[in-house]
Amino acid sequence: MDAGEHRSARQGAGGVSGSNPLEIAGAALRRGDRELWSGLDLTVSPGELIAVLGPSGSGKTTLLRAILGLERLSAGSITALGEPVQRPGNRRIGYIPQARPLPRDTSLRGRDLIALGVDGHRFGLPFPRRGDAARVDALVDAVGARGFADRPVGLLSGGEQQRLRTGQALADDPRLLLCDEPLTSLDLANQQAVVGLIDRHRRESGAGVLLVTHDINPVLGLVDRILYIANGRFTLGAPDEVLRSDVLTDLYGARVFVLRAGDRLVVVGAPDAEASHHHHDEAAS
Repeated sequence: MDAGEHRSARQGAGGVSGSNPLEIAGAALRRGDRELWSGLDLTVSPGELIAVLGPSGSGKTTLLRAILGLERLSAGSITALGEPVQRPGNRRIGYIPQARPLPRDTSLRGRDLIALGVDGHRFGLPFPRRGDAARVDALVDAVGARGFADRPVGLLSGGEQQRLRTGQALADDPRLLLCDEPLTSLDLANQQAVVGLIDRHRRESGAGVLLVTHDINPVLGLVDRILYIANGRFTLGAPDEVLRSDVLTDLYGARVFVLRAGDRLVVVGAPDAEASHHHHDEAAS
């Protein structure tokens, strides 16, 4: 079964119906005098997973911020879940941030972090609604956190914290899921766990997923398309169409080689890239 057939199967599984989770038309974004990218047209279909790659400062994280309503486009438009993006705060969009450790003295328990996704948007005292506790318990189980849900989050490992962040992002059963390097600094087991949670959600709900990553290998077998941004330009297509030496050489304007090392892809020669295809993002990433 090819990527298109996988996508059709997921769409029929009961996800988003009637519209695409994300539509971007003619989008451009500037930072001061520098244009990060322009002329971006991108449609994310129900159940589709698109990986966003590129070097530091290319505008990957900024793209997610624009979809969340936190950055204003220089040109073009973004429609998320059928509504124009005009301001932040759409709770139907799930967001998984980078796996950065929480301070050790953070007093929240693991389940409290997930609960913020269930009731953290409500103003005033956090009076629980009927079903909130059951929803939190279900999310704790879904992310495999039963064994550490009642421990202070600051004492948990990076992988355990990231599982909890994933549960928080899935609390409202989002039909559009944005992931900003969710696997950074995680060991292989926790990478696989988080990737599995993201994939299961999009298969079961039909959610569209946009996943920024510095290493395509952990998700390569699940990706439908790749958006690769570099040098103020971009290319979009299936993995085999984008991750090619000639395509990336043209994109970077410098000689780039895409090599296979066993079951891993390695990009060599790309400016601001390490041999293992790690692109560590900065503020404008």
